[in-house]
Parts: sequence; C-alpha cells; structure tokens
Amino acid sequence: GQRQLILCETLIETVYGDKGQIIKSKERKVFLLSDMVICANINIKGQPDISSLVPLGPRYIVKWSLPLSQTQVVEVGQEGNGYDKETLLIQHHSSKKVMASNQVPSKVALGPPHLYQELQDLKFDLSVIEKISSLIGTLNGTYQNLNPTVAQDWCLALQRLIRLKEDEIQAANKCRLRLLLPGKPDKSGRPVSFMVVFNTPSPTSKISWVNRLHLAKIALREENQPGWFCPEEAHGKTRAPFSCPLLACRVPVFSSKSQSLKLETALHNPVQSSLLGFFAASTSLPQGYLWVGSGTENGPGQVDIFSLNRTTPRIIKTLQVSSRVLCMEYISETIKGFGEDCDQSPLGPAICLGLQDGSIIIYGSVGTATQCLFMFVSPERQPVLCLKYTPSYFFAGYQDGTVAIYMRKKEGWWDEKFPRCLKIGSGAVRILLVLDETIWASCQNNVTIISATSIATQGFEAHSDKKVSVTHMVRAGGGVWMAFTVDSSIRLFHTETLELLQEINVFPRTCMITPGLKSVRITCLLICQGLLWVGTDQGIIVTFPVPKLEGIPKITGKGMTSLNAHCGPVEFLVPAVGSVAPELLKSDTEEDFGMIRNGVERTVSTSQESLYENHIQKDSKNKSILLRYKLSSTSHLPGQQLTVKTESQEDEHPLEHSTEDGSIYEMADDPDIWVRNRQTSQDFHKKERITSTAIISGGRGYRSFDGTLQQTASNDSESVLLVWQIPLTV
Repeated sequence: GQRQLILCETLIETVYGDKGQIIKSKERKVFLLSDMVICANINIKGQPDISSLVPLGPRYIVKWSLPLSQTQVVEVGQEGNGYDKETLLIQHHSSKKVMASNQVPSKVALGPPHLYQELQDLKFDLSVIEKISSLIGTLNGTYQNLNPTVAQDWCLALQRLIRLKEDEIQAANKCRLRLLLPGKPDKSGRPVSFMVVFNTPSPTSKISWVNRLHLAKIALREENQPGWFCPEEAHGKTRAPFSCPLLACRVPVFSSKSQSLKLETALHNPVQSSLLGFFAASTSLPQGYLWVGSGTENGPGQVDIFSLNRTTPRIIKTLQVSSRVLCMEYISETIKGFGEDCDQSPLGPAICLGLQDGSIIIYGSVGTATQCLFMFVSPERQPVLCLKYTPSYFFAGYQDGTVAIYMRKKEGWWDEKFPRCLKIGSGAVRILLVLDETIWASCQNNVTIISATSIATQGFEAHSDKKVSVTHMVRAGGGVWMAFTVDSSIRLFHTETLELLQEINVFPRTCMITPGLKSVRITCLLICQGLLWVGTDQGIIVTFPVPKLEGIPKITGKGMTSLNAHCGPVEFLVPAVGSVAPELLKSDTEEDFGMIRNGVERTVSTSQESLYENHIQKDSKNKSILLRYKLSSTSHLPGQQLTVKTESQEDEHPLEHSTEDGSIYEMADDPDIWVRNRQTSQDFHKKERITSTAIISGGRGYRSFDGTLQQTASNDSESVLLVWQIPLTV
C-alpha cells in the first residue's frame, strides 16, 4: 500500500556512560513512517539562496533506517523482554569503541546512577531472602516469628519495593525514548542489538511516539491491510490504515462450557491508575473494565468482566445472575445506595443491570470488589429493556410500554418502592436517551420526550409505519440519529424542532461486501471521536464522519465499511474512553517525581505488600481479584517496616497473623506487576488531557475480507469481541 508519514519530530540523541552520566548529545530528525523508522542528521550548510523565493531549510542526511518490525521500544524493567538473552547489547550503535563481549553490560544505565544502585541492592537482598526462606522451610521446630509465612511476607515486600524503584526510574526516564535496534552480528556470529536513546521535548511527546510506534505495528497486521473499504469513491477504494480505526485484537467471550449463552449488552467501567506505568499507559487500551452481559432465553444470565489495562482484554471475573441480562447503565457519581435502611458510607461508582425477569441489580464497580449493593423488582415483573440515570432520577423502560421513574430522596438514595410510572405506549420501551434536561423514550414508532425536572411529556412520530419500532438513538450535536426494527435506513431529527433532517440507507454499503442480500437490519448505533458507527444484522460495521462542531450535524462525508466483521448480528458497539493519568504528564525532574512517589506511597500505605493472591498458587484456576491473604507481623525487625500494619496496630496483636484489607488489584501474569484502580480524575486542565479511545463490538463469530472484497477467514463457532483502537488524542 501507499506509505504514510505518521510522526516527525526533532529529538536529541543522547549517549550515556555505564554509570548514567551523559557523554554526548546531538539533535536528530526522526521520521515514523507506516512501515519504517528513519533517523537523520540535521545538516545546515551555507547561506540561503537569495535568488530562490523559498529559503533553504535544514537538509537531512539519513543516519540509519530500519523496518518498523525490527524497532522496539524498551522501558526500564522491560529489558528482559526486549531482546534474546543470547543477544549482545551495545548502548550506541555508532560507537567506534569496540568492547569485548565479556565487557559489555547486560543492561545500560540511563538516568540518576543512585537509583540503579538502589535497585541492584534490592534485587540482591531479595535473592538472599529467597535463600533464607528456603532454609526456614527446613526447620524442625515451630516458631511464632520464624516460619515460612513470615519469610513469604519479606519476599512479597521486597518485590513490592523493587517495583516501586523501577517505577521511580521510569519516571526519571519519562522524556527518554529508548529504541532497541538490530545490528550486524559480531565476529563469532552472535546477534548484536543497539540501544539508541532520544530525549523528547516533553512527556507528552514521548507518549505520542510510544503510542504511534505501537499502533503502526498493529496497522501492518494482515487484518488491517486493508481494514476498511470506501464504496463511494471511484471504483471503490481501501483506506490507508492510519486514516481509520485499527483492529487491535479479537477475543472470545465465553469458555467452551458457556457457548450456549447469547451476547446482549456491554458497557465500559472507566478507572484510572497512575501506577500502571508510563509505557503501559501509552500502549494499553483505555483503562478500566468491560462488563459484558449475556444469557439464555428464559434461563439464567451472566456478566463477564474484562480488564482493559493491557493491550488485550483479559477476563478477570464472572458473575451469575438469575435471568438474562438485557441492559446496563453506569453510574459515575459516588452513591449512598438504595432503600430506606441505607445509611452506609458512600459506595462509589456503580453498574446497574436490567434483567429479563424484571430484576434491577446494582453492583459496585471493580474497585469495590463488584459486590451486589442492592436489588429490586420492576412493577408487574416486566422485563427491563433499558436503564438511564440522571442526578435526580433513575429511569427504567419496560416491555409493557411503561417508563418507571425512581426519584431521589433528600437522604441521597432512590425510592425503589414507589416509582412514578408513565405509560407511553402499548409496545416495548426499547431505548432511553438522556438529552440535556430531558429523557427521550422510544415506544413503537413514536418517541416520548420526558422532562427530567417536571416529568412533563411530549411526543412525536419518528416513522410513518406503525409496525416499525425505534430501536436505537444516539445524539450528534443538535440532532439525534435513530435506527428502526425493519429498516436499513437511519434518520436524523433536530433536537428542538423535531424535524427530520437527513436519512441514510446503509444497505448499499453492506451488499457490496456480502452480495445477494435482500435486506439489512440495523442492530446498534454509536457516535465516538467524530464517527457514527452502525452495526448490522449481517455482522458488517459501517462508519460515517460526523461534524464535530455543534449545530446541525448532517453527514456529508463518505462512509467506510469494515473488512473485519462478525458472522452474526453485531449485538453491541461500546466506546471505551479514558485519559492518561495526569501524574504521568508531569516534568521528569527528581523534585516532581518525589512528589509523585510520596503520593503513591500514601495511597497504598495500607496494603504495601499486596501483589496478588495467587503468588504461591500461581496456576490456580480461580483467579479472584479480591485479595485476602494472610500477612505476618515484622514490626520487631530492625530497618524498613515491611508489613501493612502500623506500629499501634502491631502493639495490639504483636504475634497474630492478620487479614489483608481487601484492596483491589488487577491479576497479572507476574507477581511484581500490579495495578491499583481509582475513579477517573476529571480535575486536571484540558490542555494536559490525553485521551485514549477504543471501540468494542460483540457478536457471534469473526470473518474478514481482503482488498478485493473476497472472504479470507471465517469462524462462527464462538462469540467474539472485536477491539478497534484509535491513536491517542494529544
């Protein structure tokens, strides 16, 4: 395909000594293309040509260029994953100094030398403690303060301190872009890799480079070559990868034992962790958790919770519920709960589930152990098809055409016993949409607008055919796009005049990929990052560019059809939007980092040794994220305190083993990688905001098409999540 310029910037290449001291530095022009990385010298010679109308700018001489697939970003603590153990690592690839293989350090120190020395000391101490731990296990006697549990406590604490030290070094390197490049083998034929270090102008610049390098590699995968087709362009044309969303991964939803379940709905539970790490925050999906609801007709339901804190979603917990999950709603504010007897402290954000048997269940977010906070039943036990939340009211749409309005009392909770019920039609209330101070509710071919303050209503007809029902509504500026049950068209209505502004038929854009179709039904709508996403019952996804300015959002651009699709209907399209932790955007000076480090230590001081529950039983099948393992007291030991208990607490029970406080950490493959989650912070300046966006679709099976629209792969045996990633918005 056509080569693209993705990123270009002047960076400072820096050469460090083996103790972290700077030896030399020089400006380089670095170009990131769609398939290669080029580093060039900036060469300014002579005066501009006076006779030329265009002044001569800097000329570039290529220093090195490599295929993108051979270039790798390596962060502190990840060197072991960056190259093979048999590979010889040299710091600077243009260095004229030849070193014997036994003189080349296995790791290159970049940054304050004392941090690396402290890290090496901690690793040495851990190796000693591990030997001591094995010896303690051979003791014949039983001792309160000398047993394997205490030794394990020491090991966990030192691993925790090592991770903190690596984070500290990462923070000191947050403006240093380290690239691992291949070189020519040495005389013995041993592979040689070079570490090239660039200083970026700011942490934001480094995040951009790491993110673009990561996504550029994704764009080279077969499923993105090409990934989208534009039938409206001359003779049809595939789109260049970086001009459209990239398919980052596909993930099966259920295990082989749960294949009978049908996907229904999903939502993103956003969180933010400053402890995730600079590199992970630049390459991972938007931080948080994906809740996926499913079930069987007239049978039980299930919720699968996926972590999005890495490059691929990973399931971390499954909840069983009494009936099929039909809808979900995320409550972002801190709530106190439901019911007259609710006097507990605030519960934090919550996720509401609407079930087929009429139950509404409220769960705490993953950060509060996903405990069931409250459950109540809808009037007449009608299936709950949609839920919407406002600061003053909680709305539920039922199958019998009723909208139940649960009002909030002065105490802070909603009154679930005496909802106000509005009968808006004889059909099902399929969708609710919050629009400023109103709620739009669809029932059959009509839409009822409910005032969120006075509960007054007004309605209008969205379709002339009474047999057609409104199934989906999404807002776009001053308009609302709607989809219908038996129609392949979407319609745009003005939010104030309720006038029909535009109608678009998606059938022509799907039949080109799947010829022979007689009809197409729209199954889901989504607007995110300037694109209107349309999912169909054929598994095909179509996007249209939406004007980002407020006003009448008529679509004038050309639509794109994804060449990656489901085999069955697209059951849902979910946006996952997050922002990089503001702590990561601070200056990389030691003063700033000291402030960050102190803040982190205060945050986790109550659970200092918590890494994850399965450190010993690493292969356990039941991976719970609620940690409650036992820790022993080490307050009697000299030096740094290694337990979660304070001195006062230790004095009360000096010899007892105590239970961890239940803080939530994400499960990880390695015990020294951990994440603690907190609610997304919204209090930093918009100029510092870096937005990460992914779109997740769910449906049965996966199939792909090539540039000639021929199907190249198909697997319809399981339910699959398709994850599209969009470059970070800086």
